[in-house]
Amino acid sequence: MAHVTGRAERRVLWSVLTTLLVVGLLAAAGTVAVQAHRAGDLNGLLCDGPCGPEYIAAPEGLEPAVPVVLGPAAEEIGRVDPVRVSSAVSDALASPALGPHTGLSVREVGSGEEVIVTNTDAFVPASTTKLMTGFAARALLDPGLRLRTEARLDEGRVVLVGGGDPYLQGEPSPEPAYGVRADLASLADRTVTALRSRGLSQVALGHDSTLFVGPSASDRWEPSYVPDDIVTPVSALWVDRGVRGGVRDDDPAAFAATRFAELLTERGITVTSVEPVALGAGSSALAAVGSAPLAQILERMELASDNEAAEVILRHVAIAAGEDASFVGGATAVRRTLAAAGLDVSDLQTYDGSGLSRANRATPSMLSDLVARASADPATAALLTDLPVAGFSGTLDDRFGPVPVARGLVRAKTGTLTGVHSLAGTVTTADGAVLAFAMMVDGTEAVPGLETQAAVDAVVAALAGCTCVR
Repeated sequence: MAHVTGRAERRVLWSVLTTLLVVGLLAAAGTVAVQAHRAGDLNGLLCDGPCGPEYIAAPEGLEPAVPVVLGPAAEEIGRVDPVRVSSAVSDALASPALGPHTGLSVREVGSGEEVIVTNTDAFVPASTTKLMTGFAARALLDPGLRLRTEARLDEGRVVLVGGGDPYLQGEPSPEPAYGVRADLASLADRTVTALRSRGLSQVALGHDSTLFVGPSASDRWEPSYVPDDIVTPVSALWVDRGVRGGVRDDDPAAFAATRFAELLTERGITVTSVEPVALGAGSSALAAVGSAPLAQILERMELASDNEAAEVILRHVAIAAGEDASFVGGATAVRRTLAAAGLDVSDLQTYDGSGLSRANRATPSMLSDLVARASADPATAALLTDLPVAGFSGTLDDRFGPVPVARGLVRAKTGTLTGVHSLAGTVTTADGAVLAFAMMVDGTEAVPGLETQAAVDAVVAALAGCTCVR
């Protein structure tokens, strides 16, 4: 009997140990799964491919604490008190690191009412100019638009036609990525198939970048920008953003055509010549590749503050507005679009789409109004979700470290040139009010850039920490 009891006890013991082991393994697996989800390693399973930003879990400490409430529902929170806002930012605005010329405008997003403005001057906006470019693009263009790069047959010649795709690549991305990019290698594959179906194995190659007109570099840029490899000359046709061997090419359209010729040659097509041409009216389609949807291109432009993409998008805005696809035509189209939206553009001067020009001017009030008005129109509202998140993404991923109260609660476009620092977007206050703001500083050449940047962040962080509702 004692023998039977011992065996029963061992069975019970093994059962308990097995249960504990299974529970432990499940707990460990759960921990690994949570960590993998936070890192984005499960995106391929969850999304059947790369996930968009709406599916990405925020890092620990950056989970949204307060939902962003726009429009009439914001009235339920109460009205923002200008005195409290002024008091909240007064110490931060007094920082000597901000230099002699500083301006701040703050508005309620729901009502659009300007709560405070400290300076009505026009400032150099730097890359916050991309807010204007993005607003106009959202207002005028189809967010699902795909920009096509084509190969066409024109009187026996293959012509590579640029459609103004800022992210056309030479080769396919090695791994799927959010914002799938078109590539020349895929276009070459399709072109070769079309040529062989026509019995062609030898061709001349032309390239047509005439979708855009005018100078490829602004006369309002520093003369050194192109030769010093700061920015690629603007073109309707380029590959890998016009960068060859780590250096921006002086003639990105010719570089793209040369690369396409190499790809055709690798696939057994003899290319006898490569030269610029204007596509004839009687051409026929051979093959095409399309960009990611425009909405994803605009998101990338704002998130990374992509100068080249902004100049390309400026020209698409110009075309949509019936203007020449040039610096002048784009600036005219943006100004007219902003004015049509009700913005005061009387002090606005822009000469490009990226903000590289130090001749650009905008007021803090106009920029904060742009942000507030963007939220009120379904066509432009996505501009606000395109913006970097403080401490988390894009050009704000390494900002606001010393002032963590703002991390995750600020979405804003940065702007930086030597002696110029700007930040414009939205901030959620400690009591749940959503504010549109524009903080602008120029004339700080004598102050270390990181000090001014930290001082700008401190002003915006003061808004995030403000209990400002009456």
